[in-house]
Amino acid sequence: MITPQYNDNTMLREPMETNNQIRQQIEIFFQNYHHLFFWKKELILRSDDIFPYVFYVKNGFLRTYRISEDGEELTLTILQPDDFFPMTYGLNNMPKIYYLEAMTPLELYKAPRNQFVDYLKRNHEIFFQLSARIMDRYDGLLARMEYIVWSKAYTKVAATLLLCARRFGEYSGNEVTIQVPLTHKDIATLIGITRETTSIEMKHLEKKGLLTKRGKLLVVRDILQLEKESLLNNQDELLQNQFI
Repeated sequence: MITPQYNDNTMLREPMETNNQIRQQIEIFFQNYHHLFFWKKELILRSDDIFPYVFYVKNGFLRTYRISEDGEELTLTILQPDDFFPMTYGLNNMPKIYYLEAMTPLELYKAPRNQFVDYLKRNHEIFFQLSARIMDRYDGLLARMEYIVWSKAYTKVAATLLLCARRFGEYSGNEVTIQVPLTHKDIATLIGITRETTSIEMKHLEKKGLLTKRGKLLVVRDILQLEKESLLNNQDELLQNQFI
């Protein structure tokens, strides 16, 4: 089970309980429709695919990404269980302009878009919560763009690992195991640098005793020290939300 960093904060208990109820209601809705499975690295949707459906993530992780004219990939976000996609198409029928690829074995539900929209119209609280999630992602993306443009490669890599640890981490004291099996290429496509540069900077973190690997998962050995290396702190809430 993935444990959030601040799950013991009593001020967050009521919103967390509300969010859990929302998730349960959304999952119940999607369970009435098609149940799908994908292999790791399997392409789910292409940028030019036309489809009248909205997908809900039951288990696994996937990424949305763009491909430049030079063939370079840029990962826009990572989706996890309880997310649905594509958000813009699901809510306002805007065509998507990105690819979706499974990062792990993936379990999804697929519902017709028109029935999903009708469901949101009948359930205002769920619609509000999903709209708030979209705004969090938008704000986080803006902050991420600013940080990537102004920071050096080492700081970018450290910050990205910190954000992944906060969002997808399983905590054991000050050590955090990132539950998404991220490769050096995955990290590189999140911040727009080469895989080679990413590997060099990750090696620096390993030499400092901040990063190791267990099986296919990255382990942050000292989350507080990594926070200092990344120049981020707990107040950077926009950046913490960029993968949501």
